[in-house]
Amino acid sequence: MNEILSKNKITYLCKMELESIYQKLQIQDLNQMQKSTYKTTENNTDVVLLSPTGSGKTLAFLFPVLRNLKKDVSGIQALILVPARELALQIEQVFKSMGTDFKVSVCYGGHDKKIEVNNLIEAPAVLIGTPGRVAYHLRNDNFDPKTIKTLVLDEFDKALELGFHEDMEFITGSLRGLSQRILTSATAMDEIPKFTGLKNEKIIDFLKLGDAKPDIQLRKVMTISEEKLDTLFNLICKIGNKRTLIFCNHREAVDRISDLLADKGIDRETFHGGMEQDERERALLKFRNDSARILITTDLASRGLDVPEVESIVHYQLPSKEDAFIHRNGRTARMNAKGFAYLIMTEEENFLFIKSNTPEESVADFNTVPEKTPFQTIYISAGKKDKVNKVDIVGYLIKKGELQKEDIGIIEVKDTTSYVAVSRNKVSFVLKKLSTEKLKGKKVKMEVAY
Repeated sequence: MNEILSKNKITYLCKMELESIYQKLQIQDLNQMQKSTYKTTENNTDVVLLSPTGSGKTLAFLFPVLRNLKKDVSGIQALILVPARELALQIEQVFKSMGTDFKVSVCYGGHDKKIEVNNLIEAPAVLIGTPGRVAYHLRNDNFDPKTIKTLVLDEFDKALELGFHEDMEFITGSLRGLSQRILTSATAMDEIPKFTGLKNEKIIDFLKLGDAKPDIQLRKVMTISEEKLDTLFNLICKIGNKRTLIFCNHREAVDRISDLLADKGIDRETFHGGMEQDERERALLKFRNDSARILITTDLASRGLDVPEVESIVHYQLPSKEDAFIHRNGRTARMNAKGFAYLIMTEEENFLFIKSNTPEESVADFNTVPEKTPFQTIYISAGKKDKVNKVDIVGYLIKKGELQKEDIGIIEVKDTTSYVAVSRNKVSFVLKKLSTEKLKGKKVKMEVAY
């Protein structure tokens, strides 16, 4: 591996820097798919990477992107286009976790355009964005496309499916100085549109390898239509406090289940396209930081989102197509882990992609509500624009809030707000303790994030 990343073949990475990045990412090495991608993308070769959801495609393209970046060069050097806002934020977080000196920015629909324009004045080395918003900035001359050498089209099949063809064609047509194109997809495509500009591309296909398949155990949970919600409640009681995704076909079902679990006193979050962007982001961060271990969602969360350590998938409503079923299940058993997928079904339902001999799971005798999650999320009315970072917040909570280090969980700092997971039994204490205190000399609002 170190030979592949030898100093004479790369612009930025060397052995010591690589080991430092691994340490910051908390990994020992790249997996085989990531290594193959890194090797194949040498010499600016165009690549189409086909690999299942959850196999680590983000790192697979970020290492080649990083290799291509040059220090002391102004302007955007790499553009990463993604189909979803949450995916843009996720990739930004991973890139920042690599701990390089290169600036990265994101732009997406629903985000403050003024903030994005200001971030583009001193152009980042890497820009991550959704096609619609990137096209907006291009049309308004908010950045110079001539400096962009590397283009990544992540979850390309999903972007086409969501109707971003026209925006992507406009963007790629504006990038005259490209040296390399990297496309990623979780499904094989019959034809790749010409606007991508691929030249002598190499295809890396990890879709058919047996060791890439997640180890998922399917279980049928039989019920009748009138008792579906009750059956779901019993199943949740049996699963316990393991991190769980509940998939529905419709937003109305998501909201109905959310109301039921709220009545039962079960912490849960919802995620669907009818929610405002800040609500969706808050739901995901609370799911990540252990404030809630149940996320009820539509297929919006079936792809592109890095939701860690999901142990159980529940299909409250099964999708009509097998592809959607596979992508949902890809949220669990990630990176060689094991997982369970529960299918809540009635005798009348028949799906060709569900084997008739799938084992059944009995949940009738389970009705004990799972224990409360260990953390609760606190909102703070200060963020990056206020020069507040994670270290500031930790010091504030420990020195002035009298918390112990173990009482503080995941912290996420956004442009004007911050969110921090705090031990549930310390939340009332710390809010009272900090009610009259200042953060970096400024009075801030703090409250439980709902």
